[in-house]
Amino acid sequence: MIRIITSLVAVLTITSIQAQSSVRETPKLVIGITIDQLRGDYLELFRNNFSERGFKRLLNEGLVYQNIKFDFPYLDDASAIATIYTGTTPFYHGIVGNKKYLAAKNQEVFTFSDPAYLGNYTDDKVSPLALKSSTITDELKLATKGTSDVYSFAPQISQALITAGLRGNAAYWVDDYTGKWASSTYYKNFYWTVDQDNRGNSGFSVQAWDMRWTPLLSISNYKAFPYVENKASFTHHTGTDKATYLLAKQTPIVNQNVTNTALTVLSKAELGKRTSPDFLSLTFYAGNYPNVRSDYSYEIQDVYVRLDREIEKILDEAEKTVGLKNTLIFISSTGYYNSNDVSYSDGQNIPENKFYVNRCEALLNMYLMAIYGRDNKWVDKIYSGQVYLNRELIKQKQISLQEIQDKAAEFVSEFTGVQEVYTSYQIQHGQWNPVMEYYKNGYTKETSGDLFIELQPGYKIVNEQDASFKEKQIRNNAIVCPVIFFGNNIKAERIKRTIKATEIAPTVSYIMRIRSPNAAREEALSELL
Repeated sequence: MIRIITSLVAVLTITSIQAQSSVRETPKLVIGITIDQLRGDYLELFRNNFSERGFKRLLNEGLVYQNIKFDFPYLDDASAIATIYTGTTPFYHGIVGNKKYLAAKNQEVFTFSDPAYLGNYTDDKVSPLALKSSTITDELKLATKGTSDVYSFAPQISQALITAGLRGNAAYWVDDYTGKWASSTYYKNFYWTVDQDNRGNSGFSVQAWDMRWTPLLSISNYKAFPYVENKASFTHHTGTDKATYLLAKQTPIVNQNVTNTALTVLSKAELGKRTSPDFLSLTFYAGNYPNVRSDYSYEIQDVYVRLDREIEKILDEAEKTVGLKNTLIFISSTGYYNSNDVSYSDGQNIPENKFYVNRCEALLNMYLMAIYGRDNKWVDKIYSGQVYLNRELIKQKQISLQEIQDKAAEFVSEFTGVQEVYTSYQIQHGQWNPVMEYYKNGYTKETSGDLFIELQPGYKIVNEQDASFKEKQIRNNAIVCPVIFFGNNIKAERIKRTIKATEIAPTVSYIMRIRSPNAAREEALSELL
């Protein structure tokens, strides 16, 4: 009997010790890496040119989810990153894109414009106050009563503001016209090493000026696309005019700039060395270069090869300064890809399908004038796939909003290339179905239009009256976009299922032992519980 009791005690003791040892420690440092337009298929295609300690290390040693899903339309970097960091959709976080249309003013504006705050090293007046829900970084600041440090570095304004959140120490982005690190006076902390970079002679503003981008490796190594093999190498010159930094921000040098400046702050600010965990947000660019008119290029292969070296630097520095067991690193894509492909004609009689925004707008307005009166303009604008009706006039004439939306939708649905039209009334009050839910997730009362137009794949959107409008072809291809969790004693595993973008924030929050952002409804991913 004594032996049995002794054995039971021993078993229970060992089990208790194992249970305690399996509890993951709260990370001292979180590094959130968002890669704009990252593609999972390209990670595999370009793998042979990667080092052993960059993307390969993440894929071999991390918890890798094959694909991420953003369940709303008109995805861009701003709406995607806001969804990742808030754990909810634009319906709640309010960020439908980098720009929004204000129907009351008949004006397109930058989403984060805020005249109440001046810029540091920039003329842009912005703040993160357009965010309607909290972010992971906001919840960390609240949980630690402000003792955690939160810094974000990104090429673009929206990317930096969203990932720093409303409570971050500072958000930094690369100014379009000076190439220097810029911020907003909304944030009270402009870290001294970043200021030092701006005043030095070796930063991005100097390097990118009159820069020539050439391949990192020999062209013979870039074998992913057989259609471009044996073609000439490339050289791209950023020039010395007002477009210099805009172009440079779409080359690999901007990623190098993000890495170098962020790792200096990581070291000098001693992130991850205190009781409260710190958070470093980084955004990189992995999209096409605008002057390359093909998706199959040496340039995109070079972008990934160079980005792989930046990932290697980050992993090595985190391991050296904080230790990987004390660091949680999560990497996510923005879930979309801007194609550079131009139409190809092989001499066959294949028509080019186009949807003319300006013609649709004019004809719809004439149709509504015939019904409701010719002395007024009933359509304000067609913007970003949405029709904005003249709400003030509709209210003044005491016309039923549902009625005029239905008539307008019926008319627009007859246009060649239009697959379906949904009204805002249907989205808010209609019978539920998956498509309606998809559009509702991307809807906001403040900025969305009256009609949502869904075009057939293959149609090109054209606006003949707007010289700045960039033609875009509709493609419904799924872009495979991975999510990777690494460090913090996370076990290596490959998960083939597609996860929701809204599951990332609750998962990171769970690992950090803080509340999820206030609009996040999903639970943490089961593999990390």
